[in-house]
Amino acid sequence: MSAMGVTASQVRYVNKTFWRNPARAFFTFAFPLMLLVIFTSLLGGGTERIGAVTVTESAYYVVAMAVFGVIQACYSNIAASVSYQRDAGILKRIDGSPMPKTSFMASRVLHSILVGVLLVVITAGFGRAFYSVSIPGGMSLFRLLVMLVIGAGAFCALGLAVTAVIPNADAAQPVILGTVLPLCFLSGIFIPFSNSTPSWLIWIARIFPVRHFAAGMMAGFTGTPFDWTDVLVVAAWGIAGLLLAVRFFRWQPRTG
Repeated sequence: MSAMGVTASQVRYVNKTFWRNPARAFFTFAFPLMLLVIFTSLLGGGTERIGAVTVTESAYYVVAMAVFGVIQACYSNIAASVSYQRDAGILKRIDGSPMPKTSFMASRVLHSILVGVLLVVITAGFGRAFYSVSIPGGMSLFRLLVMLVIGAGAFCALGLAVTAVIPNADAAQPVILGTVLPLCFLSGIFIPFSNSTPSWLIWIARIFPVRHFAAGMMAGFTGTPFDWTDVLVVAAWGIAGLLLAVRFFRWQPRTG
């Protein structure tokens, strides 16, 4: 069987494993929607000014929770599952098997990207049904899809890279939450930036990919100005994550 055939077979296997764990599948999709309902209930009654465009806070949070869902599916889930598989010895067995290691990893990445895309579709549909958020079309939809695919791939690469600093499966969630949640707050995912937001915080947010990913997704959904620089920054972080993963990824549990 060719490498592409092995990868496709592994994608089907990973997909079956994912859906055969109903609790995991349910909360993967339900968690962003739960946060969406909470944030829109507490903060969704007004409007937000983004550049020259004014959007409702409910529309803002639909996009924000779609972004958060993609990060969870592609960064958090890959980092956690790979760390567990490494501690359980699964990666060690894969390393010594005839299966191409690139096919094994590519299948995890492709599955996570598919889950991320499905999360965006579900969140957008939920926003349309309950908050009258418009669904993009034309060039806006094209730009949205470009940012979505590149962003999902980049966060998958970063998820693989961060496993290099996760010593064991027990430490996976603290490391993941310690890197995701501060960046989400710093990037205006949970609390929108305003005129009173300190300039130093905005400057820091622009260094990291979350802010740029959110800006591209927001432009695709709400019609705010789209900047291809956001795509390039996210892609650069993805390439950096991939290079770090190739250099420092470990197939065997850390000893000692």
